[in-house]
Amino acid sequence: MAATKKIDKLTPEQEAMIPMHLDKWLKIGLNTDAIDFAKAKKALALCYTTQNLKAPSKMYYAKGPHDAFKIYKSIRPDGDVNSFMNGNIFGSQDSSWISFYSYFNDVCGIDLSIINGLVEYAKEGGWAWVDKDEAIIQERPMLIKFDDQNRLHCENGPAIEYMDGTKVYAWHGVRLDRKRWHWIADKKSLTAKEALKQDNLELRRVACEILGWVHILKELNSKVIDVDEDPMIGTLLEVDIPDIGTEKFLQVLCGTGRSFAIPVPPEMKNALMANAWTFGFEENELRNLEFRT
Repeated sequence: MAATKKIDKLTPEQEAMIPMHLDKWLKIGLNTDAIDFAKAKKALALCYTTQNLKAPSKMYYAKGPHDAFKIYKSIRPDGDVNSFMNGNIFGSQDSSWISFYSYFNDVCGIDLSIINGLVEYAKEGGWAWVDKDEAIIQERPMLIKFDDQNRLHCENGPAIEYMDGTKVYAWHGVRLDRKRWHWIADKKSLTAKEALKQDNLELRRVACEILGWVHILKELNSKVIDVDEDPMIGTLLEVDIPDIGTEKFLQVLCGTGRSFAIPVPPEMKNALMANAWTFGFEENELRNLEFRT
């Protein structure tokens, strides 16, 4: 048996390949193109044969997770969601860990060909439920959206959506369950009362951000700490939020004439200090900026 190759450090040439390898696998993981079912079947068959297993004789096509579960139930009437999920490999969405091993196989010459099937399937398909003689190949998401910090997010619709109507709603990385989808899908239906009654503090924060702190502050009867002479510098407010405690907010008038409020640190003593904090300036620096004169 041949000895396993080992490396102690990367060469400069190998290090130089990391950004290109990362870019390649990010594109694979975030690919929203429709799959080529014939190519996906061939890649999934390789997942079996690289493990010395016979490829399934039946491979079904599904437009997304809900569609795949319906097909699964027709095959396994007694199966449930957990057994279905536990039987899946995740194709393109397995790119995060597959890319790691692929790098050492492709760039560093370490033989990891045992995962070749998973590598090829990640390039060609979405989730796949796999069993001895049957498999269900799913489409990739047709939409994936992030915020500027690469957190799953969409402020006016689903952050992930599949062809079969499967959707995921998320707000800056926080996933919303179905009963809270309306926070994003129908913002007008979200009230300050509903936002503030959330027992989960993270969900309460999300609801308040979606609704807007201006509306929340009206509901909580905020106390004015300081009003600056310049409405674009704003008003410093203090409010007691249930189960959280005393918080401070800066309410300002923007150039469009709309009012908005943002949380600020508790040590803020006046509106100018709070506004300067949002820009990373000192009070006197903000007052002297040209756009404030």
